[in-house]
Amino acid sequence: MTVPYYRPIRHEVDVFHHAYRNQLGLMLKGPTGCGKSRFVEAMASSVERPLITVACHDDTSATDLLGRYLVQGGDTVWQDGPLTRAVREGAILYLDEIAEAREDVVVVLHSLTDHRRQIFLDRLNETLTAPPEFMLIISFNPGYQRGFKELKPSTRQRFVGLSFQYPEARVEAEIVARESGVDDALAQRLVTFATKVRNLEELGLSATASTRLLVHAGRLVQTGMAPRTACQVGIIEPLTDEVEIINALQDTANLIL
Repeated sequence: MTVPYYRPIRHEVDVFHHAYRNQLGLMLKGPTGCGKSRFVEAMASSVERPLITVACHDDTSATDLLGRYLVQGGDTVWQDGPLTRAVREGAILYLDEIAEAREDVVVVLHSLTDHRRQIFLDRLNETLTAPPEFMLIISFNPGYQRGFKELKPSTRQRFVGLSFQYPEARVEAEIVARESGVDDALAQRLVTFATKVRNLEELGLSATASTRLLVHAGRLVQTGMAPRTACQVGIIEPLTDEVEIINALQDTANLIL
């Protein structure tokens, strides 16, 4: 099995392993595309546990996670949801953008994230206790969620917390070069462009140039696309629909690339 590439930034790998050994849940906070999901993939691989990932959204409910009865042929059959399956298998469960999910999801997690480490399946009248190998990891974007949906203190305090940010320029260029295959010089120019975009708060972008977008642009260049075009379609266009902002960002990209 190929181990996912992850470049440690600070002490996050050490924190994960301590949380895992102590059977504690882990909460990841950080902007879109900064490496949270890749970190989880790499850590699950490092402890040789299966990873089950759920991308949460407005309609994600407790039933979706726990399971439901389905009609198959002429029979009614119970089907475990991803949370139940992860507990039974001793897997790592990753709930991405947890703040997007419905409130009943958070309620279900409470008994799983304290000393009980249990879930109750009322439709089966069954209580499951998580084995030592099971771990729950949640993530969200604090900047995006502020003023919209936020995790309650009673939920946040059930987890060990890790904050993620975009890496410093030297490290981010190293990641972009490694993940996309472009040379170091182009990776550095892409990071320089991203840094300028991140500092242009007056543009009012809902999200900024992420490391993920830089890797996308780099991959386009690696397969023969011109760097300026790759920057436009791989970074700028995903950020905004405003023509004036697109043109301004493209002018900046043209100066750097």
